[in-house]
Amino acid sequence: MASIAPSLSTAANASTTFSLSHRSLKLTSASDIAPHVQPLQASTSHTTISLNGNTIGPDAASHLAPLLSQQKSLTSIDLGDIFTGRLLSEIPPALSSLLGALLECPRLERVDLSDNAFGLNTVEPLVEFLRQHVPLRELVLNNNGLGPNAGAKIAEALVELAGRKAEAREKDGAGERVPELEMVVCGRNRLESGSAAAWARAYRAHASGMKVVRMAQNGIRPEGVVALLRDGLARCTGLEVLDLQDNTFTVPGSEAMADLVGRWKGLGELGVGDCLLKSRGAFVLAEALAEGGNTQLQTLRMQYAEMDAKGLHKLVAAVQSGALPKLRRVEVNGNRFLEDEEAVVRLREVLQGRRDEGGDEAAADEEGWGVDELDDMDEDEDEEDVEELGEREEEEEEREDKMEKLEREKEREEVLKRADQEEGEKVAQKKDVDVDELADALGRTL
Repeated sequence: MASIAPSLSTAANASTTFSLSHRSLKLTSASDIAPHVQPLQASTSHTTISLNGNTIGPDAASHLAPLLSQQKSLTSIDLGDIFTGRLLSEIPPALSSLLGALLECPRLERVDLSDNAFGLNTVEPLVEFLRQHVPLRELVLNNNGLGPNAGAKIAEALVELAGRKAEAREKDGAGERVPELEMVVCGRNRLESGSAAAWARAYRAHASGMKVVRMAQNGIRPEGVVALLRDGLARCTGLEVLDLQDNTFTVPGSEAMADLVGRWKGLGELGVGDCLLKSRGAFVLAEALAEGGNTQLQTLRMQYAEMDAKGLHKLVAAVQSGALPKLRRVEVNGNRFLEDEEAVVRLREVLQGRRDEGGDEAAADEEGWGVDELDDMDEDEDEEDVEELGEREEEEEEREDKMEKLEREKEREEVLKRADQEEGEKVAQKKDVDVDELADALGRTL
């Protein structure tokens, strides 16, 4: 199963890795950075470079750029958190120098630019890089403050990249040497629903190779979740990891997920925690998982999903039926059932049995097995109360939707009415002028 961990740098050793990671260096001028990057000048065979956790100004970046461009064996670079304390005006030129140099690294497949502030005014150098860097396999953009507009620009750049990759594969029989884009990590970026359509196009464009998608904590609302799933991720049948935690699904998003989850036959990790699935949404997703289309699923995160005991029982039944034979970790804290619910006991027993069969390796992995600690449950309501509450909430949502539609219709009617009135006033004014002119003409003929 693919993961967020680098898939390419594991073979790197000390002789091919250069790191200034988390040194907290303030590198403003060429003289500031020169003493620290001498190994890059001495050797061009580095495969992994880590510069994260330092602050790099435009002049220092200009000095570093030619040293990066000569690293023709480079496969992975970490440029996370390299602009702390810098003015917004300093980021684009520094970023342009660094990313322009990396375009000359033909084997660079993994780029991590997390924890840098890339708003709409500073994102353009990254957009230009993503449009052109054909070798890209793994892109990590976590906590960049993109917002929906900059996020959409990133997504559209990835669409263009797909075209460039296709052209490169056709050229001189280079197909096998052009990697697919396999991983996109873009969490904590306030992408919201406004960028969902663009991201759907990006995933659709790279559907043949996409394995890992992590877009947690982006403020995406139900309509955006539905678009992202149905118009984009539905095509990514090779998905191994899908993490959409801390976005808002409600019932529409949950139903879309339930409709599609069976397509991802190799899915090993699914994260829908803190997504407001609601009782109905959690139940239909559990029903979908019970159909047996996700036999590779190992980790399921559904914490704080407003799932009730009915949904939990459906999920546990799916586990016990053999529909999820590899499931080993389930996170359901913060939901609407009791900690000692009979279904919880059964789930713990099944997962513990699987862990016992896993031997010493499984025994040493505390976090990767079992049920998470249920220390924040809604224990004040019994099952019937929870079901009634869920129904009331769904009814309330429907009423709110109807009210919103009525308000929009009323606004449209008022706009049309005002337009008609304004047009009428213009016509009336014209008529008054015509009458006055006629009266004047008649007066002159008498």
